[in-house]
Amino acid sequence: MRAGRAFDLSLYLVAGSADCGGRQLGWVVDAALRGGVSLVQLREKTMGDAEMIDLVRDLRRLLNPRGVPLIVNDRLEVALAAEAEGLHLGQEDLDPAAARAALGPDRILGVSAGDPEEAKIVDPALVDYVGVGPVYATGSKADAGAAIGPAGLGRMRGLLDLPMVAIGGIKEANVAEVMATGVEGVAVVSAICAAPDPAAAARALRRRLEAARPV
Repeated sequence: MRAGRAFDLSLYLVAGSADCGGRQLGWVVDAALRGGVSLVQLREKTMGDAEMIDLVRDLRRLLNPRGVPLIVNDRLEVALAAEAEGLHLGQEDLDPAAARAALGPDRILGVSAGDPEEAKIVDPALVDYVGVGPVYATGSKADAGAAIGPAGLGRMRGLLDLPMVAIGGIKEANVAEVMATGVEGVAVVSAICAAPDPAAAARALRRRLEAARPV
């Protein structure tokens, strides 16, 4: 396992402008931070580079005083230009080796894996964590694969000797069974971004996951 930058996967917010129900992304992220979010990923698939670089810089001004890293989804050039703390890659995105070469040793690099075959090709010399799922059916990502359930998540945990964050359909009601598989944390979109009170939603998720951590 790499000895890179320290980070906390406990409550990982994945968010983009379209996820916030017409509210400002910065407002939602700020509320989520007050509720206990420990890592934030910006996922903007259609935004132009210049606009996204400005957005990353704005978000980093919110996150940096709290010591929370900002991860950019897929867009390596944006992550570099805006000096984001990390990058997350899907299976169809840039090769992790090329990403690591461009990022250098100190930035965080995460990858997604949805089945054992994808898990087996993750290189722990390059990657800092793995996002696994979808655990449950989700409407937050149009190209998400079939739900693997807690049992599938547990099998993936046995294949990966890296920090793991579960994603896909996770909410307060199912956090305990997700955490029971031994993952380091949960990643959520709508459970916080679509909540009437994102700070309260994040706070409730954080309480539930901390109570559910294996002793």
